[in-house]
Amino acid sequence: MTRAADQRSAQADDLPCIEQSERLYARALPLIPSVTQTLAKGPTQYVAGVAPKYLRRGRGCRVWDVDDNTFLDLTMAVGPLVLGYCDPVVDAAIREQLADGITFSLMHPLEVEVAELVRELVPHVEMVRFSKTGADVTSAAVRLARAHTGRSRVLCCGYHGWHDWSIAATARHGGIPEVVRGLSQTFAYNDLAAVAAAIDDDTACVILEPVAFELPREGFLQGLRELCDRRGVVLIFDEMWTGFRVAIGGAQAHYGVRADLVTFSKAIANGMPLAVLAGRGELLRRCDADVFFYTTFGGEALSLAAARATLHELQARAVPEALARQGQRLQQGYNALAERLGLAYTACVGLPCRTLVAFDPSVGDPLLLKSFVQQELIRCGVLWSGCHNLCWAHGAAEIDELLAAYEVVLPRLRDVVAQGERAVRQALRGEPLQPVFRRTGDFQPKPPPAGSAR
Repeated sequence: MTRAADQRSAQADDLPCIEQSERLYARALPLIPSVTQTLAKGPTQYVAGVAPKYLRRGRGCRVWDVDDNTFLDLTMAVGPLVLGYCDPVVDAAIREQLADGITFSLMHPLEVEVAELVRELVPHVEMVRFSKTGADVTSAAVRLARAHTGRSRVLCCGYHGWHDWSIAATARHGGIPEVVRGLSQTFAYNDLAAVAAAIDDDTACVILEPVAFELPREGFLQGLRELCDRRGVVLIFDEMWTGFRVAIGGAQAHYGVRADLVTFSKAIANGMPLAVLAGRGELLRRCDADVFFYTTFGGEALSLAAARATLHELQARAVPEALARQGQRLQQGYNALAERLGLAYTACVGLPCRTLVAFDPSVGDPLLLKSFVQQELIRCGVLWSGCHNLCWAHGAAEIDELLAAYEVVLPRLRDVVAQGERAVRQALRGEPLQPVFRRTGDFQPKPPPAGSAR
């Protein structure tokens, strides 16, 4: 553990000063709905009054908040920073392009170069389109699937962005017409039988993250491919998280399963806003005629320059292999520590490159336990929101630092849990985290009856 972390963990209430964060928050409350542009970065996902709310700068895998507190960052901007903050190679590529311009009146050569690179790296890709956010390209993929099949229904699993077809299947469907809501249904991950039962003659596509934190059961992804082929349904992989991280070629390469369409964002440009829709030319060719998918900033050159540099660096540094190696050390270290302390109710799960600390609800509210762990990690100088979103800058020393922090925090968790849920709540120095609707199970498997609330 660093000296700063030692100092923070020395006293029970030695939490960082966050006065400037709170002042900015007070200014934002009457001005910005929900005060955040990204739900996962917002105040509901951190212990209120304890965690910083605003970060000023970052370098490598460390961040400084507006009060100048330093933290080891395990969130990494919710995924995009696969190399780390201010990576010198990527930043140099951005600066070089900036000298020539940002966006232009005609197409830019980088559109061709990065598309060729994606096609070269990702299996089964014939054509490529660019946009700005993950929601853009997942929505475009669904539109292409509907146009290609002449069908309307969507089967989805997990979170795929804010657009109507995706959010229609959640509790936050305000402003979405009921007729649209009835076209999106969900299924539980790893339940192939549920997908088979849900597919009907009006199903256009099945869209899912090929893996989130629950690993695919043997034959699940292959079974989806066979089922979609048999029923004439388009299979879409949402690879916002797995793309270029679990393998250079993403989940298709890692699991050996072909998707018809695949979508990427996050890791492709190390923090610059870029999203990719790729896959079979037969589907993407529909953008030539009957499907409209165009944006002013799709060919913006700074992000494409960052993507070209990032993709080259991912290969040159063997980043997916490094993430797997460090992630495995972290995962095994956490689970060994939990076992040694007798904490059978918590485990580090998922693929090594991106793991989740899970809590068994039988011993208490998982959000409450997560809130306590987050608070105690903040004392140790660690910014954490439940996941370990590793980047190349998380080296062996940083993994050792994090495991040392868990050596401090998990015994505290054991002691407070032993006293009951009320004691956990009383141990919090602020309001606990609030739930979000990002789930991979317990979904609405069939459309709701007409006129019913959801």
